[in-house]
Amino acid sequence: MAADLTEECKELDATLTGIEHVLDIDGMRRHVAALEEEAADPDLWSDQARAQSLTSRLSYRKADIARVEGLRARLDDARTALELEDEDLMAEAAADVPLLRKEIDALEVRTLLSGEYDEREAIVQLSSGAGGVDAADWTSMLLRMYLRWAERRGWQAEVLDTSEAEEAGLKSATFRVKAPYAYGTLRSEHGVHRLVRISPFDNQARRQTSFAGVEVTPVVESSDHVDIDEKDLRVDIFRSSGPGGQGVNTTDSAVRITHIPTGIVVTCQNERSQLQNKASALTVLGGKLLDRRRLEEAAERQRLTGGPQDVNFGSQIRNYVLHPYQMVKDLRTDMETGNTGAVLDGDVDAFLEAEIRWRRKAEMAAAAS
Repeated sequence: MAADLTEECKELDATLTGIEHVLDIDGMRRHVAALEEEAADPDLWSDQARAQSLTSRLSYRKADIARVEGLRARLDDARTALELEDEDLMAEAAADVPLLRKEIDALEVRTLLSGEYDEREAIVQLSSGAGGVDAADWTSMLLRMYLRWAERRGWQAEVLDTSEAEEAGLKSATFRVKAPYAYGTLRSEHGVHRLVRISPFDNQARRQTSFAGVEVTPVVESSDHVDIDEKDLRVDIFRSSGPGGQGVNTTDSAVRITHIPTGIVVTCQNERSQLQNKASALTVLGGKLLDRRRLEEAAERQRLTGGPQDVNFGSQIRNYVLHPYQMVKDLRTDMETGNTGAVLDGDVDAFLEAEIRWRRKAEMAAAAS
C-alpha cells in the first residue's frame, strides 16, 4: 500500500509541476504585485467600474495562487508522511491522496482554457424551444441549475433579464457569470438541452419531451474594439412585466435594443433604472457581436484552409431523462450519471470538465489537420 501511495504521489507531483509551469506561478505573483500597486492608487475609486474590475481580478488571482500553493503543501506533507513511515501520518496521507488526485485533475482542466476569450466573464442566454409549457418550465429549471452551479463555486451570477411564460416557467432568461474563465468553462454548454419526463402539466400524466437552447458569449472588454453605432440601434422602452402581463415596476424602465444590421435583439428589465438596463443590454449585445465576429473569422479561416465550414456538432448536446429511467448524458463526451437530482441542483462540474477536455482534443486535431 505504501509503495502504491508513493508511486501515486510521484505521478501527482509530475502533474502538479506541469500545471505550475503552464500557469506560470512566478508570473502570477508578479501580476498580483502589479495589481496591488495599482490598487494603492488613492484615485482608484473615482472610477467605480475600473476599481471593481481591478479588485475582482486581484482577488481571483490571489485565490489561484493560494489554490496551487495549498495543493503543493498537501502533496509535500503526504510524501513526507510516507517517507517517515509513521502509521498515523500514513493513514492521513492515504485518506488525502485520492482528494488530491481529484483536485489536481480539476486544476489541470483549467490549464486547457487557452482560447482567445476563455479568461472572460460569461453571458448566458436561455430560451425555451419545442414543448410548450414544459419547455418554458424546463428553461426555468436550467436557469436554477446554472445559478446553483455558480453558487457552489462561489462565483457571482447576476440575472439581467427574464421573460415569464403565460402558464408557467420562462420564455427566456439572460444572466452574467462574473468570474475569470467563466466563458471558457461554460462555452461548450452552448446548444440544445433536451428533457424527457412525465409532464406535471398533463392531467393524463403522459411523458413529454421538451427542449431549451443555451447561448454562451464572452463579456466585451474595452480592448475589443466592438463598434456599436447608435444609428444602428432601435431602442424601445417598456414597463417590466411578470406572469400574465402583471406590472412589476411602476415606471417604464425595461429596455429592448435591436441591432438593425444583424437583427440581434436583447432585452434587460431587472435593473432599477432605464439607464442601468440600457447599459446591461449593451453589454449583452456587445458580447453577441463579439461572438458573431469570432465565429465569422473561424469560418473564414476554415474556408481558406479547405476545412469544413459547418462548425456545429449537432444541435442536441445533452439529454436529461427523468422517466422511464434516470440519466443525464452528454452526446459529445459520453459523460453520464444517474444522479439527475444532483445535476439539476447544479452539480455539473464533471460534465464541464469532460467538455473542456473534449473541446481541447477536437481543437488540437483540427490544428493538426
